[in-house]
Amino acid sequence: MQRRNLFPTLLPALFALALLPWNASAQTGAPIRLVVPYAAGGPIDATARILAEKVKDTLGPVIIDNKPGAGGNIGADLVAKSAPDGLTIGIAATATHAVNPWLYRKMPYNAATDFAPITQILRVPNVLVMNADTAKRLNINTLADLVRYAKANPGKLNFASGGNGSAGHLAGEMFKAQAGIFAVHIPYNGGNPAQLALLSGQVDFNFDNLATAAPNIRAGKLKAIAVTTLQRSSFLPDVPPVADTLRGFAIDTWWGLVAPAGTPKETLARLNQAFVSALQSPDTHARFASLLAEPVPTTPDAFGAFMASERSKYAKVVKNSGAQVD
Repeated sequence: MQRRNLFPTLLPALFALALLPWNASAQTGAPIRLVVPYAAGGPIDATARILAEKVKDTLGPVIIDNKPGAGGNIGADLVAKSAPDGLTIGIAATATHAVNPWLYRKMPYNAATDFAPITQILRVPNVLVMNADTAKRLNINTLADLVRYAKANPGKLNFASGGNGSAGHLAGEMFKAQAGIFAVHIPYNGGNPAQLALLSGQVDFNFDNLATAAPNIRAGKLKAIAVTTLQRSSFLPDVPPVADTLRGFAIDTWWGLVAPAGTPKETLARLNQAFVSALQSPDTHARFASLLAEPVPTTPDAFGAFMASERSKYAKVVKNSGAQVD
């Protein structure tokens, strides 16, 4: 019986198959789980759901799994200890991958070695705001005015935050150190009470998330003194960066996507391609803009280098703040 060589016949079909979009669900029959280490309903959860919807045609179903607790450590640890098969990925945020390693005495995971970066998702600028009436009474219109007043009146200014070790607390301590001033830190139990204290005039200034502060800035209740990104924010183009006065000052809120360490590079590349494409779409830009968030798609290596730089920065900031969580 004559044997036929089927390779020439199969070659076109194999080539066509190779060009099809990679779909993890189709490969295994299981959806991708995207672990969000914070409660449902917040901005991180909202952006994760936007992206999950955008990539479903490429990657298959992506299920959001909210695992809040311990400042994000519970959810991040779940990702770190999952199988490196591309079916469990998670959110890496400023807290989980830059602040908490220095803030918590005991960490369940190693932020530097237990994860494989996929891409940064976005950043949300923070803004230094004052109670508008206080700023007017003290004749403070610029960051230079604020620094000058603080130096002339040491200890008379105070600032609020959502608690010891919070983003607002660390930004305030970084500002004090670089400006060479002293201001009393008043921690509150969460960002909302801190903002209410500022609005009522109980405290003089704080560093707040732009999305949270923007309505009161527009209403004239808060005065925006400076944004904390190195460049001006497109959302507050008339407000200069802190870095214009204090060189190199940069602190903002960011988050991105990671997989467990050991995830194959080909898998990371395919995940990166799908999520970067979603981040670059005009409708994603529009939906993120409603949250005052700026998409920041990157390569896996670039996001890994960025997180390492952030960890290095926050090591000093947390130490100088004296904040510690048992």
